[in-house]
Amino acid sequence: MEAPDVPLEETQDHIKEHAAESRERWIMGVAVSTAIFAAIAAVASLLAGQHINEGMMSQIRASDAWSFYQAKGIKSDLLTAKMEMLAAEGKPPAAADQAKAAQYIRDQVAISASAYGFQAEAEAHVRRHEKLASAVTFFQIGIAVSAISVLIRRRFFWFVGMGFGCFGLAFLAFAFW
Repeated sequence: MEAPDVPLEETQDHIKEHAAESRERWIMGVAVSTAIFAAIAAVASLLAGQHINEGMMSQIRASDAWSFYQAKGIKSDLLTAKMEMLAAEGKPPAAADQAKAAQYIRDQVAISASAYGFQAEAEAHVRRHEKLASAVTFFQIGIAVSAISVLIRRRFFWFVGMGFGCFGLAFLAFAFW
């Protein structure tokens, strides 16, 4: 899977242009804060993409493990049916067949433990991806609101944008908690 696209370059360029033209000092603060948020958003976006890919790989491993588990179950059932047919004919099942059937059951226990582990790993990666994607979203909203503050020359909206950026930082920190 690809990393989510973070289309912030145009917004950043627009804010830098206004900051260079403006005599108001706070607009330079907007340019710096949005540049920082954009850089952090890019890193969070890459991490989000990495975690969704890892989650998908872990889910594939879990699926493979469950398929292997089912294959062992089918082999065990066939062997059990063979031994039951021999018993119905009055013939004793071979000791090797009994040992093999017991081995299939032991294998299934180990395989299911592995599959559950892969599933838990996949779920953890997806949860981390969701938190990182939320962080990116809040950074983008913060940058957009900050850009609006420059356009309408209202410092209040910059503070609102900074608030959204802080929520993005919180989600970013929470992703690794």
